[in-house]
Amino acid sequence: MSLYEQVSKDIVDAMKAHEKVALEALRAAKTAFTLAKTEKGATATLTAEEEIKIIQKLVKQRNESAAIYKEQNRSDLYEKEFAEAKVLEKYLPARMSDEELTKVLKAIIEKVGAKAPSDMGKVMGVATKELAGKAVGKEISEKVKKLLA
Repeated sequence: MSLYEQVSKDIVDAMKAHEKVALEALRAAKTAFTLAKTEKGATATLTAEEEIKIIQKLVKQRNESAAIYKEQNRSDLYEKEFAEAKVLEKYLPARMSDEELTKVLKAIIEKVGAKAPSDMGKVMGVATKELAGKAVGKEISEKVKKLLA
């Protein structure tokens, strides 16, 4: 079952259970999927990778919004955004632990032949493709900086 189908099914479940936060988050995801499908030059179906990227983008947006609301002492909006992010995170693959991430990045650095911080671009290009959905880009770049320093 694709993520699109799963989200559609879960929208119905959220409606039946009267879960307002989950319903809003899932409707946003379904809308994003539909927009991606109908974009100019897009195919009628999304690959699993594209679906994961869309969910990641939505989670990132909600986390960034929650951080802004927290800075502005808007706890009502912060809690809503944070809760929606948690609902959407359930559709992402499990994140790698810190040790696993370090191990994979060391292997990528060795494979690419990176020696100095100036080689970070090479490493990041390979790492972001290999670790898509398994780690956040910000975490990857911070680890790569530490490992190349």
